[in-house]
Amino acid sequence: MGIINIAADTFQITENIKEGLFEGAWAMPNGVSLNAYIIKGDKTAVIDGGQGAFMAGEIISCLESQNVPPENVDYLVINHMEPDHSGWLKEFFDINKKVQIVCAERGKNLLDAFLGIKDNIIVVKEGDVLDLGKGHVLTFTEIPNVHWPDTIASFDTLTKVLFSCDAFGGFGSLEGTHYADELEPEEKLLFEKEMLRYYSNILATFSSQVKNAVGKCRKLEPLLIAPGHGLMWRNTEDVFDTYENFALYQKGIAREEILLLWGSMYGMTGKAVGHVRKILEEDGIKVHEIRVPQTPYGEILTCAWSSTGVILAMPTYEYKMFSPMAFALEEMGRKKINNRIAFRFGSYGWSGGAQKELDEIMERLKMGWEFIEPVEFNGNPSEEELQKIGDLAKSLAEAVRQKCR
Repeated sequence: MGIINIAADTFQITENIKEGLFEGAWAMPNGVSLNAYIIKGDKTAVIDGGQGAFMAGEIISCLESQNVPPENVDYLVINHMEPDHSGWLKEFFDINKKVQIVCAERGKNLLDAFLGIKDNIIVVKEGDVLDLGKGHVLTFTEIPNVHWPDTIASFDTLTKVLFSCDAFGGFGSLEGTHYADELEPEEKLLFEKEMLRYYSNILATFSSQVKNAVGKCRKLEPLLIAPGHGLMWRNTEDVFDTYENFALYQKGIAREEILLLWGSMYGMTGKAVGHVRKILEEDGIKVHEIRVPQTPYGEILTCAWSSTGVILAMPTYEYKMFSPMAFALEEMGRKKINNRIAFRFGSYGWSGGAQKELDEIMERLKMGWEFIEPVEFNGNPSEEELQKIGDLAKSLAEAVRQKCR
């Protein structure tokens, strides 16, 4: 936990979380930061925050380090009510019962549902303003479903800092460096991946809303973007472009990459996977090879989001698909990983059935994947079947290149 000055009368407080699962579901091998902000005008506002008594205590300590007693804080601006940003409010509210909580209309209902807070609430909507004095005037922009329905962004018209909450955020702990433009090349590569991981796991479902949010926030012409998670951005066009591109990946044209997603019970499907791996290595196209269920599902979503092509390799299991593969595809459907070019192969024993379930999932979730001819083989693949699978994998690679041009 630490506090740094990021603009006139404006400070960032950061706590790094390095253990557990984000939202109780998503692995974060490089951690995540929870960012809160303080603006000291004639009145003091704390923007966003973290979860629980520890974060409340740390924010109080940081306020005191800036000669602001917690009981003198005037506003708590909550850009959205997800508990990783709002979970500290109850502890703070118990110390300062006159503080005003600023949120969207839907946030007001959640304050009561989550924390039992019903009083001292200021509801804001698109274009509303909050004058903090000394020139600091916050304006509010509604960016719903990025990624909760109540999400707003707060913009200081004096410093031109945009407090964007989950929008323009990323995974990764902040260790010394808080600005994207200060990263060393190796660090930059890591945070680029962590940003894609964050987007695909947290925001992907709402990509149309993300695209709208990018357009609205661009018009504000911020000099600094200060999100609730991850790095701050002084090169604001870079992060706008990145998020806009991520949102467009939902439509199917992503990067010139293939996700090779596979599972095997006794090595028979795995034998064909080994052949495909060799073929694609010779082809030279970038491949993300992931085996289920050994790999966390968040990693699958990250690789699927950036890949224009997907190869699914799995056996039939009890007349249906290998169950870890079915679960992975359900998650892809929920995140709306749509319109990929795909190829499926796999083994069966006494009966097929995996293809039927695959077709049902694609239809039910309206994923719109374009499949080339599937290949199913009884037991181990023959040399002729391996040859056919390899040829179709090469065809998929060429189709990906064509689609990405």
